[in-house]
Amino acid sequence: MTASRAIAVLILCAIVITLVAQSPLRLRTYASGFTNPLAMVQDPADRAVQFVVEQGGRIRVVRDGVVADADFLDLRNAIVSGGEQGLLGLVFARDVASRRFFVNFTDRSGNTVVARFQRSTNNPLAADPNSRVDLRWSTGFAFIRQPFANHNGGHLAFGPDGFLYVGLGDGGSGDAPDHRAQDPTELLGKMLRIDVNVPDAHPNGYVIPPDNPFVNTPNARPEIWDFGLRNPWRYSFDDPSRGGTGALVIADVGQNRIEEIDYEPRGRGGRNYGWRNREGAHDYVTSRPPAFLPLIDPIFEYDHSVGASITGGYVYRGSSLGPEYQGRYFFADFVRGRVWSIALAVEPSNGEARASALLEHTNELGGANQLGNISSFGEDADGELYLVSYSRGIVFKVAGPLTAPPTPLNPRIVR
Repeated sequence: MTASRAIAVLILCAIVITLVAQSPLRLRTYASGFTNPLAMVQDPADRAVQFVVEQGGRIRVVRDGVVADADFLDLRNAIVSGGEQGLLGLVFARDVASRRFFVNFTDRSGNTVVARFQRSTNNPLAADPNSRVDLRWSTGFAFIRQPFANHNGGHLAFGPDGFLYVGLGDGGSGDAPDHRAQDPTELLGKMLRIDVNVPDAHPNGYVIPPDNPFVNTPNARPEIWDFGLRNPWRYSFDDPSRGGTGALVIADVGQNRIEEIDYEPRGRGGRNYGWRNREGAHDYVTSRPPAFLPLIDPIFEYDHSVGASITGGYVYRGSSLGPEYQGRYFFADFVRGRVWSIALAVEPSNGEARASALLEHTNELGGANQLGNISSFGEDADGELYLVSYSRGIVFKVAGPLTAPPTPLNPRIVR
């Protein structure tokens, strides 16, 4: 090797080393070995622990990225799983001392059950399977009948008001043949809001918050908070404890054309998001009227040339991604394995938001093949962001900084 070539090689090596040193760690495997994971939920009692929900019925324990051998809870004998059915949601009560948590699953008959459990008194990383109480709805049943196998929703989340929000799909099939999302006598196709802070012996497991918007509406289910959802696949609240607005952000999966993101200012229930009269902001099946007007347009939507099934995430309130990402909402597409974020410009006078500055993160996070089918996002005790890969059985942690957000583009629809 000539002296000049040796010098060139050394320079090239120095450049490569410098680039590696300066390249941020953008995505890393946090925990793996899962089968069809659908959610990662932070343990409110232990910042080092998270729980991973598997569609087949197991809730796995993860401590500092290590998956425990023993399950937190095994519901495989209680559920039907496959397609859009299975163990779909988990949330822990705000009152940690109560040891309560709630799960959403499709039972052996394919109906939706929201059940309350308690942790074991001797081991906080194990549930007491004998503590199960199925919530009993205003219909008189301890389940919600699902006429078809798809569009079950399944997510559970506590709002900043302390109430439990239960997102339900429209009952399934194509084009919502029975128009259930607009039927006030049906729980399906709605966002429900209930108060589960009741004694263990309460016969229903919850009471209706007195300010629910349809409590005094004839023939309307009092649990209903919002109308007009098709299949809300993950929703979250902009965490006010970390400087967020408390708004509810819903990702609603579309039918043939449009995936949408709905934004609801804190405490502003009683809305109608339009399905099936509308898909996104566009007229769809209008042969039967909506339950009421106005129909609320999404703040953001994309069509099926971009993706085919939205996965909702979180308004970022952590610190590792840098201040540029504070207040940006992250979301993904399950089918295409793509990840984006949008800025949320909130109007002080009414709390409504406008989406802007769309940024795609797919490539910098390793590409769609690396990410797989993204079934959910997660947050840890510090508000840092995680991606749940359904197809790869991996929980990834997002670390930054990512690419700087672009100049606002005020997008309405991505094509």
